[in-house]
Amino acid sequence: MAKNKTVETAISVSDFINSYVDNDQKKIDSFRLIELMSEWSGFEPKMWGPTIVGFGSYHYKYESGHEGDAPLIGFSPRKPEFSLYIYSPAEEHKHLLVNLGKFKIGKACIYIKKLSDINIATAEELCRATIAYLNKHHECACRA
Repeated sequence: MAKNKTVETAISVSDFINSYVDNDQKKIDSFRLIELMSEWSGFEPKMWGPTIVGFGSYHYKYESGHEGDAPLIGFSPRKPEFSLYIYSPAEEHKHLLVNLGKFKIGKACIYIKKLSDINIATAEELCRATIAYLNKHHECACRA
């Protein structure tokens, strides 16, 4: 079975942001996301893999037998746009996207250009809904 690439590391989140992000506004937005996601999740930021800032963790196991750990919520300040890992697949959470603002959505994340493009209150609702979903369906650090 393949080994998971996205695992928690001991790399400093601040060092990562300061060295990886070369756009001043993206750097400001990154540190603001760290503040917000720490508050919403109740967890301190940790690096997951080389470029994901994650908060808390949960354990997943697929029917295929593949299993591992992942952050409850998180983001990556990728070059073209942010990848926000704040969305659960629950049907009852889809309505929250209506008021989120300017974004694109992929299979596992929401893409935004800058933090000012989205409604922060709606992002908070999405984060809290995602944590609740993960708590219900997986072994989760949010139960501690």
